[in-house]
Amino acid sequence: MYPAPMLTHLAPMVEFAKLLLTHHPSLSIHILIATLPSQPSSTVPSPVPPSITFHYLPTVDLLLTSTGLDPLLFDVIRLSNPDVRRTLLTISNNYTLNAIIVDFFCTSAAFEVASDLNLPAYSFLPSALGAVACLLYLPTLSNKFTQSFQHLNVFLDIPGAPPIPSADMPPTTFKGNKLYDIFLDIATNLRRSTGIIVDTFEYLEPKSFKEINDGLCLPDYPTPPLYCIGPLIVNTTVDGDGVPQCIKWLNSQPSKSVVFLCFGSLGSFSVQQLKEIAVGLERSGQRFLWIVRNPPLENQSSNIDTKIDPDLKSLLPPAFLERTKEKGLVVKSWAPQLAVLNHDSVGGFVTHCGWNSVLESVCAGVPMLAWPLYAEQRFNRVLMVEEMKIALPMVESETGFVSSTEVEKRVKELMGSKEGDSVRERTLAMKQAAKVATSEGGSTRIALAKLVESWKKK
Repeated sequence: MYPAPMLTHLAPMVEFAKLLLTHHPSLSIHILIATLPSQPSSTVPSPVPPSITFHYLPTVDLLLTSTGLDPLLFDVIRLSNPDVRRTLLTISNNYTLNAIIVDFFCTSAAFEVASDLNLPAYSFLPSALGAVACLLYLPTLSNKFTQSFQHLNVFLDIPGAPPIPSADMPPTTFKGNKLYDIFLDIATNLRRSTGIIVDTFEYLEPKSFKEINDGLCLPDYPTPPLYCIGPLIVNTTVDGDGVPQCIKWLNSQPSKSVVFLCFGSLGSFSVQQLKEIAVGLERSGQRFLWIVRNPPLENQSSNIDTKIDPDLKSLLPPAFLERTKEKGLVVKSWAPQLAVLNHDSVGGFVTHCGWNSVLESVCAGVPMLAWPLYAEQRFNRVLMVEEMKIALPMVESETGFVSSTEVEKRVKELMGSKEGDSVRERTLAMKQAAKVATSEGGSTRIALAKLVESWKKK
């Protein structure tokens, strides 16, 4: 297995490896890990079974000409290719290699190596199946539109997805984006996969599953076999001893009364936006648990996390913490998200729509308020609201700013309205469907068995 060197991609792939071993314990799994110069060591989720071996690739010599994280990431993947080849050859001296499973970010580079070594290469996507449909269809869209559709203000018809407002497409699909050519190449490589493995389950996205399998996303090419092997939930352990303060606080709150606000490891807001959220929460009158991170530094990319604890008194309105202490708790930087979502007191989740977070919320049966921030998250919001019907939308202005009035309105709606009740019922139904999918005879178990069987045929 070869994950992209980002925790949000590495963790689901390690979880997938553990799932494979649970049902096929005779397998031996080797995971290749590239490292970013800015993050010398990727944190591997633990514990892992002894049948999983990690191979850390050397840090590549990189002239830091890239601006921002994304181009640097793809430079690392490309320059790590010789080390991927050497590592696979070393492994093959002691093992029979059945297949290589490659994060879709790494396909352009790694597929070449797999072809040279005559290895079946599978693509792994820790994404919504609707987003996979979009990626498969990107070359077709690219031919249909000569200009970037970012500002066209039209709905795009993509097989396997609901009608998508053009502005809600992932930024990497806009012509002129610095990563557009890379993602067009990834999309082209995806159809060369021996199989496509996706962290979702069929019942959550039946339209996407059917229309991809019917070949509608690749009108001119055969569609590789599709394996929906999710949901992969990473059971992270809480560092240190004892129960975190936020869990103790939740223990004292009524059932399903708390709205939880958390925006992922890269999600941060300006001071102005933080104050607006605070005003909206206070006016809503709802109980809340809110994870606040430092605002991005003005001269740095918004996805660079500062290591200093946020100063809540300077970031939030005067006396906000004092006035809301009976109903709310603000936590600095981090909380054990999975434990919080599964706590009986939590009745709603304001999320950035990162796919790992969406699946965690589905498996906990917690309805969502969708507030996308970056990457494909605006696309995910459309899927969550229009197709899956497990979330209500947070509506931002053209500049991306969300007013306190909108925060107040949507939080109230999620926690106490007909619309909120509807997404709550739907999310609880999906929680049950996820249990069925991962049980004996369920769609995920069947997909896993078919995947392993396909290796035996090679």
